[in-house]
Amino acid sequence: MKRSKKYRGFREKIDRKRRYTIDEAVKILKENRIAKFDESVEFAVRLGVNPKHADQMVRGTVSLPHGTGKSIRVAVFAQGEKAAEAEAAGADLVGSDDLAEKIMGGFTDFDVAVATPDMMRHVGKLGKILGPRGLMPNPKTGTVTMDLEKTIKELKAGRIEFRVDRQANIAAAVGKVSFEEKHIIENVHTFLDAVLRAKPASAKGAYLLGAAICSSMSPGIKLDHQELAAATRR
Repeated sequence: MKRSKKYRGFREKIDRKRRYTIDEAVKILKENRIAKFDESVEFAVRLGVNPKHADQMVRGTVSLPHGTGKSIRVAVFAQGEKAAEAEAAGADLVGSDDLAEKIMGGFTDFDVAVATPDMMRHVGKLGKILGPRGLMPNPKTGTVTMDLEKTIKELKAGRIEFRVDRQANIAAAVGKVSFEEKHIIENVHTFLDAVLRAKPASAKGAYLLGAAICSSMSPGIKLDHQELAAATRR
């Protein structure tokens, strides 16, 4: 793939053999913007788990103190008073079987789906559509709940879901390049803390094997993951 001149210039400024502190890496990202738009800042970790084993699956949710900088569209499966609660809390889409039919027709223009427990009979048939997109409501991530007001407001404010992939990596957007450096760093520490706390009891040996950060258009910057973990636990 042919890279832009700005991308190549950015890459030349990074020592590929070095692992940077989070402070150094964020400073580099902010001083070497590539795109004209406000790029997302993405943080990724590599874990010492085997996702093929159910007891080593790592997943959870975390509320970033400074949000992600992204406007989150929330779809809610609810009816009656709970539907009214969802609308009042700022849900972008609210419905039951009508919303399910719309999604069956190919509509997925939302970032997260929430459902009350009684609505799962409508949501269950959407597994093949919502599952692969990471949009399926799940009690483990707090998206199957009766407390719609709290959940919707947290999601809008920056609560995100994370899940280890088949290669034992977890990645998430932790802000925008326009954020203050300290806000990006605080979001990274909060996210990493949640991942560290989600360590499965069955995971043996080193848990955090690596970490990196990048913007939407930049190459990745390897981080000193041991120093980062130590700072996160303070």
